[in-house]
Amino acid sequence: MTAITPSLHVPVDVDSLLRDWRAVARLIDHTLVGPAATRAQLARLCDEAAFYGFASVSVHPALLADAVARLRGSSVKAGAPVGFPFGATLTGAKRDEAAGLVRLGAQELDMVMNVGALKSGERVLVQQDIAAVAHVAHDAGAIVKVILETGLLTIDEKILACELAVAAGADFVKTSTGTFGGPATADDVALMRGVVGDRARVKASGGIRSADGVAAMVRAGADRIGTSASVAIVRELGAPEFAA
Repeated sequence: MTAITPSLHVPVDVDSLLRDWRAVARLIDHTLVGPAATRAQLARLCDEAAFYGFASVSVHPALLADAVARLRGSSVKAGAPVGFPFGATLTGAKRDEAAGLVRLGAQELDMVMNVGALKSGERVLVQQDIAAVAHVAHDAGAIVKVILETGLLTIDEKILACELAVAAGADFVKTSTGTFGGPATADDVALMRGVVGDRARVKASGGIRSADGVAAMVRAGADRIGTSASVAIVRELGAPEFAA
């Protein structure tokens, strides 16, 4: 199957964006990756995503099949993380996990980079790790977002991580899992955008819980927002209440 190639980054008029909650919703990955996530919560997440028109849902691998089934017939894509949350999994395990997820119907994979390998100077390992997942995903028509954990990296490491991700075939570079190193920052998003240019897209994730937070990330160059506060954000912008 032909890989899905994201459109090049297009600068957004943020003031106009914030006047249209539906446009904001289309930028959001509606996320449920807490360790105690239940199938009932998953069902509501998917129904909210379909109702508001979020770009995707991101759920644990164990819940992915349910998400795919629940979202069938909607425009919302189903996604799951790979190597979550530490990224220190063996490359073969990441590749196998990615293969299993795309077989279940995943259209988007958010893989955690091997941060320790990057910090150890193992550039080839980091790039091959990402490329292994990207190859599996692209063969199935899915896309890959590489989570850098920017809060744990120096500026030089952030730049290198972006370059390695692009070289490995990543479709997005992404700030963080939201688990380590603090929230996403506009400065990190701007740096990532400056490095990847139009070669990849940028996802901001971690601590984004308001319309102002979304605006700051989009102004800095984010193409996608990952958050569990998706409904609160679009409601802040005038979206109707979802009734289960």
